[in-house]
Amino acid sequence: MPSKPTLSPEAQQAFLRGLIERVASASQGPRPPVVVFDLDGTLLDNRPRTVAILREVASVWETTRPESSRILASVEVENIVYGLADSLAPIGVTDEAQVAEAHTHWRARFFTDEMLRHDVPVEGATQFVRAVYDAGATVVYLTGRDLPNMSLGSWQSLRDHGFPIGVAGTELVCKPAFEISDEVFKRDQAPLLRRLGDVVASFDNEPGNCNLFLRTYPQAASVLLDTQHSNQAPPLDPGVIVLRNFAF
Repeated sequence: MPSKPTLSPEAQQAFLRGLIERVASASQGPRPPVVVFDLDGTLLDNRPRTVAILREVASVWETTRPESSRILASVEVENIVYGLADSLAPIGVTDEAQVAEAHTHWRARFFTDEMLRHDVPVEGATQFVRAVYDAGATVVYLTGRDLPNMSLGSWQSLRDHGFPIGVAGTELVCKPAFEISDEVFKRDQAPLLRRLGDVVASFDNEPGNCNLFLRTYPQAASVLLDTQHSNQAPPLDPGVIVLRNFAF
């Protein structure tokens, strides 16, 4: 959990509307304002993707592991947390071999274009991203998804959910290879965003990435989406703003 409280709904609304106004004002200047968004856990809730994969596992286990199959077939989004084993234990799947088998299937399917169709926007995300784009921002989707396996599905998902994509003033930036860690990729890419204009805000669900953007662009708003994040996340810098969603 973040080390500081999320903004109240009223404060969140004031912050997000103020950011739209800041973008509109900055768009009249010599360099375009840039707003950076992560995807998984930030703009998009990927828990339904995990639910869909676990239900695939349930189908495989129908005859060999009927009780565990029944459990996985009834899993809901609310059961899903950051780690798969941590999601399975509270619902009664604790056998090490079963957890390992489920994880193997999950890993093979989760990071693929095909499964991205299950993701859904975080509340208010589509409307807010479109609002900052319409106000004049260059919108950058900076994601730890990799180019070979997830870029086409990411593009299609963003388009289908109504986010601005595939038009002037938008960028989808993916890792060139799956093996590159998200942390290293974003550390390398963050300074390069100056090429596009002046970064005025960044949004991510990982505290480490939020801290990185605050250091790289201290004049910009660095925002943590309080959804879910790695259990090994560092402490959140007190200068980072914490939001629950994008409702404005």
